[in-house]
Amino acid sequence: MTIVPVALRGHRYEVVIGPGARHRLREVLPAGVRQVAVVTQQPVGVAVDAGVAAEVCTVPDGEEAKRMEVVEDLCRSFARAGLSRHDAVVALGGGVVTDVAGFAAATYLRGIAYVNVATTLLAQIDAAVGGKTGVNLPEGKNLVGAFWQPAAVLCDTEVLATLPAREWACGRGEMAKYAFLGGVAPGAPGGGPDDAEALLSMPLEEQVAWCVGVKAAVVAADEREGRLRMVLNYGHTLAHALEAAAFGRAGRWELRHGEAVAVGLVFAAELARRLGRIDEDRVALHRRVVTGFGLDASLPPGASAAELVRFMARDKKAHHDLTFVLDGPRGVEPVAGVDPDVVVATLLAMGAADGKDGG
Repeated sequence: MTIVPVALRGHRYEVVIGPGARHRLREVLPAGVRQVAVVTQQPVGVAVDAGVAAEVCTVPDGEEAKRMEVVEDLCRSFARAGLSRHDAVVALGGGVVTDVAGFAAATYLRGIAYVNVATTLLAQIDAAVGGKTGVNLPEGKNLVGAFWQPAAVLCDTEVLATLPAREWACGRGEMAKYAFLGGVAPGAPGGGPDDAEALLSMPLEEQVAWCVGVKAAVVAADEREGRLRMVLNYGHTLAHALEAAAFGRAGRWELRHGEAVAVGLVFAAELARRLGRIDEDRVALHRRVVTGFGLDASLPPGASAAELVRFMARDKKAHHDLTFVLDGPRGVEPVAGVDPDVVVATLLAMGAADGKDGG
């Protein structure tokens, strides 16, 4: 079992990684908890024993759960169950569950404790760690949320064996991101010239621990996304735009989050090259890592450059401009004020439709 600490100012918790980690739930609940609400989704198919009275709250499957109405339903369920400020929420599932359950915990009674029991690769290496919670609006992804750190995170690698191929791909897209973030913060693993490709060949538990170690170091240095933490959004500006462009529209592409991040990573590398920040060899490394994880770096057919730029302008990092996290001579960092024409040209070179909005 591997334990990675997340050491924040005034709050420290542990991420427990390895087979059977979910059975440590009783040990990691805060002292004095007498009741928990277990938030999960029907397909998760994993049970936990908190050792105290538990109310199970099931949220809708997929991204449909990340709505304000679902947060209200959860909080009303907590109230009916009699959860007090000294009790806790247990988020049992993937990134959608940790996002929505964490946000509900952050707002119920102005904040109660929660523990993430992550059951997907994406949740284990990224979504369950770091305290960013939230839900979607029709206008975009994750536009409403809160920073609310968990009391503990349990990453049971044993349960990953049952994941379908698309869920593995989703997690590996985020893992590909972490391949380029070694050494970005004090205490973060990696940072050497060969670390990006080295991650491809590590055993699973080591891969998870590497990614969690990077995220823990970044969050410890910048809990509320002042600047450094923005590097965790590497590849996400385009990824969120692709997800938003397809959100609620029949007949558009269907990309899992990590699959969209994989496309976003290659786009970010191509954009950085056009801006003179990196060379062709560095772009080729991005493509090798993405394909090495079995992922496709192609834009979905019919993606409109103009529509994607419009969604990217709404990104949370932006300050009334186009802001991206890009590779460069100092490593991965936020870059503000990127010329929209260069962004469009990069998208067109990757196969996007012309500058007219898609339907």
